Amino acid sequence: MAHKFGPVFLLGLGIYKTLVVSNWKVVKECFTVLDKVFATHPKFFTLEIMGYDQSMIGFLPYGRNWRDLRKLVMVEMLCTSRLEKLKHVRESEVNFFIKGLYELWISKGEGNYMPVVELKEKFGDLTLNIMVRMVVGKHCFSTGEESRRFQKALGDFMHLVGLIMVSDAIPLLGWLDSLTGYKGKMKKTAKDLEEILESWMKEHRQKRKLSSIDELEQDFMHVMQTLMDSDPYARISNTSIEATCLVSLKPNTHC
Repeated sequence: MAHKFGPVFLLGLGIYKTLVVSNWKVVKECFTVLDKVFATHPKFFTLEIMGYDQSMIGFLPYGRNWRDLRKLVMVEMLCTSRLEKLKHVRESEVNFFIKGLYELWISKGEGNYMPVVELKEKFGDLTLNIMVRMVVGKHCFSTGEESRRFQKALGDFMHLVGLIMVSDAIPLLGWLDSLTGYKGKMKKTAKDLEEILESWMKEHRQKRKLSSIDELEQDFMHVMQTLMDSDPYARISNTSIEATCLVSLKPNTHC
């Protein structure tokens, strides 16, 4: 199609016009000179249900809220000083990961037999565990019903948020999404994640009331709660805290 119509052309995907660019010079211009034009996102059906009505930073429409949250994430979570303070999290999780591999090798190895270990999934677990500890201070892949429930809900979220719903392209045929069962799965996933994040929020608040939190234990959720309580102009709410923490745990999400 690029050979026929050129390096820039429009496609009509239902109610949306989609710009297709296949030239690196034009792409560079889109993300530098015209970056504000392409900074916003369409309102997708999946994000209305599971994304706190599209209030997550990765999917928030361009504007003051997006700029404020992006600044908060960059300064309080992704800055060099914060990553250095949480260095012990990465070190402890890597040590735990190596210890687990060694114990697995010991348990399965017999004589000269070298057990085969699938590392792709385990590296994924390691990465997610580090992210969860830095964001909410929890061990995602520990034992317990809550941990298993969160793993399943987060996996379902990442799967469902990538689906293209009929409602997004042709709203009049949105009832088809209910027939496929996706709408019910989204509501259940959203409910599970919200309940877990709310319980973690309560734990953080209770811990802050009972005792002061050491600087090395200040995860991202704690930092956001502190800013919300101390700065009334920070435009942070419980909903924005949950939404920002959740999207921070989604791999390959760019702000």
